[in-house]
Amino acid sequence: MYATVRLKEKTKDSLESLKESKNESFDSLVSKLMVLVPKGDGEGEYTDEFRASLLQGLYEVKTGKTISHADLKKELGL
Repeated sequence: MYATVRLKEKTKDSLESLKESKNESFDSLVSKLMVLVPKGDGEGEYTDEFRASLLQGLYEVKTGKTISHADLKKELGL
């Protein structure tokens, strides 16, 4: 069974650049990327919701959408 996924052209181009070969499918590439999202740790498996929030947090750190600890303390008046 297959599903259609809508991507912006820039996203598609970025994914294309990650392929090992021109013949590699996007399904194979996405499967490889999904392995980078941990399934759990020594305390047990993560829920899908937690894994999604972990991925979101990593994305925010990588794209500079976070604030420093010092700025947070200042914002909270600590």
